[in-house]
Amino acid sequence: SSFISFTFTLELFVLGLPLPNQGQAKDLPIATNGQPFPWDRMRLPKTISPLHYDLTIHPNLTTLDFTGVARIELDVHEDTSIIILHAKQMQISNVLLLAPEGIRPLHVLEYPHFHQLALLSDSVLTKGRKYEVQLEFAANLSDSYHGFYKSSYRTSSGEVRVMASTQFEATFARAAFPCFDEPAFKANFTIRIIREPRHIAISNMPKVKTVELPGGLLEDHFDTTIKMSTYLVAYIVSDFLSVSKTTQHGISVYAVPEKINQTAYALDAAVKLLDFYDNYYDIPYQLPKHDLAAIPDFQAGAMENWGLSTYRETGLLFDPDRSSASDKLGITKVIAHELAHQWFGNLVTMEWWNDLWLKEGFAKFMEYISLDISYPELHVDDFFLGKCFDAMEVDSLSSSHPVSTPVENPMQIQEMFDDVSYDKGACILNMLRDFLTPEAFEIGIIQYLKRYSYQNTVSSHLWESLTNICSSDDLDEGRLKHREFCAKRNLPSGLDVRAIMDTWTLQEGFPLVTVEVRGREVRLSQERYLKTDDPSLTEGFLWQIPLTYMTSTSNTIQRFLLKTKTDILYLPEEVDWVKFNVDMSGYYMVHYAGEGWNSIIRLLQHNHTALSGNDRANLIHNVFQLVSIGKVRLDTALELSLYLSRETEIMAVTQGFGELVPLYKLMEKRDMAALENQMKGYIVDLFRGLIDRQEWTDSGSVSERVLRSYLLLFACVRNYAPCVTKATQLFNKWKDSDGTLSLPVDITMAVFVIGARTPEGWDFLFEKYRHSMQMSVKSRMKTAMTVTSLQDNRASYGEVMKTQDLPGVVVSVSKNPHGYKLAWDFLRANWHTLIKKFDLGSSTISHMVTQVTNQYSTREMLDEVRSFFGSLTEETGSEMRCIQQTYETIEDNIRWMDTNLPLLQAWLNKRSHKVAHEDL
Repeated sequence: SSFISFTFTLELFVLGLPLPNQGQAKDLPIATNGQPFPWDRMRLPKTISPLHYDLTIHPNLTTLDFTGVARIELDVHEDTSIIILHAKQMQISNVLLLAPEGIRPLHVLEYPHFHQLALLSDSVLTKGRKYEVQLEFAANLSDSYHGFYKSSYRTSSGEVRVMASTQFEATFARAAFPCFDEPAFKANFTIRIIREPRHIAISNMPKVKTVELPGGLLEDHFDTTIKMSTYLVAYIVSDFLSVSKTTQHGISVYAVPEKINQTAYALDAAVKLLDFYDNYYDIPYQLPKHDLAAIPDFQAGAMENWGLSTYRETGLLFDPDRSSASDKLGITKVIAHELAHQWFGNLVTMEWWNDLWLKEGFAKFMEYISLDISYPELHVDDFFLGKCFDAMEVDSLSSSHPVSTPVENPMQIQEMFDDVSYDKGACILNMLRDFLTPEAFEIGIIQYLKRYSYQNTVSSHLWESLTNICSSDDLDEGRLKHREFCAKRNLPSGLDVRAIMDTWTLQEGFPLVTVEVRGREVRLSQERYLKTDDPSLTEGFLWQIPLTYMTSTSNTIQRFLLKTKTDILYLPEEVDWVKFNVDMSGYYMVHYAGEGWNSIIRLLQHNHTALSGNDRANLIHNVFQLVSIGKVRLDTALELSLYLSRETEIMAVTQGFGELVPLYKLMEKRDMAALENQMKGYIVDLFRGLIDRQEWTDSGSVSERVLRSYLLLFACVRNYAPCVTKATQLFNKWKDSDGTLSLPVDITMAVFVIGARTPEGWDFLFEKYRHSMQMSVKSRMKTAMTVTSLQDNRASYGEVMKTQDLPGVVVSVSKNPHGYKLAWDFLRANWHTLIKKFDLGSSTISHMVTQVTNQYSTREMLDEVRSFFGSLTEETGSEMRCIQQTYETIEDNIRWMDTNLPLLQAWLNKRSHKVAHEDL
């Protein structure tokens, strides 16, 4: 074999092939057999691309492994004698080259560090000619949630059933079959699955036929796909049942047999939303069918595989009698998200994962656009702001990253699936749509999808499509709406969308705009908003900010593009107040300098409805966030919060909670019971009127119902007497009926939380949890059991709960004042198992890391957290971004407590003094 490696290295020289590092073989990676491996980069070479894969896959659900054969048709772009492709943790055998001059074996080298195979030919593959390679492969079904993995579920009689399903995004198709596993290597796939008669197989395309094999096995043949990326390939072998509907699309929903009666809602939603997108994008859905499958073990929320999207059971299954308003909203949004991808992501795909936000930010944004039009009764616009607040939380740390950022290895790619790619991506698209007008935005999007169908793109392609929407050649075949819009020409001309948007996608963070009104003059300045004690870190940032504002004298929205560090605006007349970032359509914060905040506080106190609910939520968020960086005193923010006693809109109420509750959560993890209880008392007092007005029923709009669940849960957890009494009565009634009494869905969470406070109640809930087939009820019981103050019952959880639910439970326990140390100890003790199961860099791991630690605010805890994460190696996660985020968050908490505790104490004392006087 050393002879082969010698001749092979020689051949690289002769062919002038990239032998990087000045052609010195000693610098090449070493393959598993000790020979030099002929490629030293993580990205595959561009010398060869796949055109078509013929895959036959045979999973064995008894021995939990699979075998297969892949035949890949290749397109050779440059003469070469090496084929580099991906395979991960599989045995490869019998590798053949099918060339015009006959069949020859290929020599195989493996380099597991990059998941790469090199297939070496003893003769040159000539540019422009067609070749095929055939590889046989074998592997175990994965124990994780990616690649081709095993999943299982329990029937109501206690029998365990096994199935196998796939999850390939981002870099796991290579663990299921040898392939060119990068999004730009698009190809057609023809798939065959061998199975036992007791199972069914489904894949991206419809089944064409089933062939009987010797030995009683069946082989399902699926139609060939259109040109697509490897991460979108999918197949499932299971005993699922399905329900179907055919309109202009054939749509089916698959689930385990005992839950098939919870699929009707998803089926209707999928039909309605696919029709919506057909129309919105002006491009018919490309495949003959679309299946949605609810998988019992699933790590992410859902996956947009072309023609076969997969979901967590809680993300798809809905029981009209037992699921809540927020379940309905959540399920509809997930389906809308995955179906949006069938165009944005599947038809047009990012060139590489650095631009992941192109599809994820867009799909997140389209959840809101599609539901706003298709499901007006869900009032989805009441919730969009929450996404921008979530994004700002990570984007205000110096460990943040630009929306579009270079990534190389699988861990970095995995880490891109975060709040910046999804939520910030959606928020900056929303800002652009508001700035360009929805009509112009829609035309540009359609143009982009039509121009790049079946291709791969980078961010600038999207900006170009949105820039010249009326000068394009597409206008002729554009639809009437487009032509009419351009005839009116109500677009700001000469707008450079790319120059604006590059400032939002290529630099991390977001701007803080300071506004100072002096007479008719409005002075503006911008800087980066950053939680840090090192001001030099905010230098060198400049955004082009599409500002919007309204004033006390005119509620017409005014617009101004701020391109410089400072600028001045002139108002037509003097005003009492001005509000920037109307309805928070922009991804920036605003500080009202001088008398600005005082005039806003007066407005909220006397006439808060002069501003929209979103504007009020935006002000609450901004004023408390400005306290963190020392721009506003805590007293000012607390004075503003007093108006909340008259607030009824969901986004403003939940944002009020979102800013106030963390203050006592920080105290719960330190020894300061008196102040902590004072703070809790203040919040309960503030919202008491609203809590008292909540009915214990399921009436009202979606937003009213979601708010009711939230308020009653808060009131019960905070031991507000009327709430606890009512919840206790209801829980006892429910328990006496052995769980058959049907409780109003919206209040079950509050009732379960109170019930779980006694050992008998906890055990009863646990029994019901074990046997329930109803997904949304199970998840509420699970949360209730973790919020309780009981110390001892946690141990019996393990064997009953699905591992996929573990991270959520750990986070839940970490928020519990009695359980936060438990959660941190659990995370440390089980770190190696967790990263193996859920994967380094996954949002599951980073969510666990940040959420378990984000309420620590002492030097001791920071040292403890640092010493644990500091002891990791790169292989065990030391390089993960979430670790930096954790350090920064705890440091910020420490600074906040040092600065503001005395102020908070003084303000609460002064207020209780004042309230006591008013009561006399």
